[in-house]
Amino acid sequence: MQVPFDALSDEARVWIYPSSRPFTDDECIEINTKINDFLTQWTAHGASLKAGVSMPYNRFIVIALDESQQEATGCSIDASVKIIQEIEATYGVVLMDKMNVSFKQGAFITYKPLMDFKKMVKTKAVTENTIVFNNLVVNKEAFLTQWEVPAYQSWHSHYF
Repeated sequence: MQVPFDALSDEARVWIYPSSRPFTDDECIEINTKINDFLTQWTAHGASLKAGVSMPYNRFIVIALDESQQEATGCSIDASVKIIQEIEATYGVVLMDKMNVSFKQGAFITYKPLMDFKKMVKTKAVTENTIVFNNLVVNKEAFLTQWEVPAYQSWHSHYF
C-alpha cells in the first residue's frame, strides 16, 4: 500500500539509493510514478506493505517501509531491488553501488568512488566538516536527523 513518505512513522525502515547523476524533473516524475505503482502492489507473504518514496535533491531514491504491521521478507526486498535495477537500466544511472560517496561541495552534490573520496581527504579537498550523505541510516528518524551531516558525525569519520 503506497502512502505519502511524510505520513510514515519515524520508525519506518529506509533504503537509500544515491544516483550517480541528478535526475531531471521529468525523470523524477516518471520514477516516482514507477515506484509508487510498485509500492501500491508491494506485498510480503500476501500482505500489503505500507510504504512511501522520496527523492531528495532529485539525486536520491529513498524508500521507507512501516514494518509495524508487516515486515519485509527476502522476496519482498528482492522485488524492491528489482525495481531499482530497472530504474538503473532505464535511466543509465548507478544506484546500487555502495562503494561510492555522496557529499556536498558548496551548493552541488558530488558523487565519487570511495577511493577518490579518500584521496580528496588526503589532499584536504574535503574535510571532516564536509557535509556527507550517510546512506547507512536505517529508519526514517535517522534519515531526517543523521543522513545529511558533517563527515565527522558519520561512518566517513574514520578517513580523517
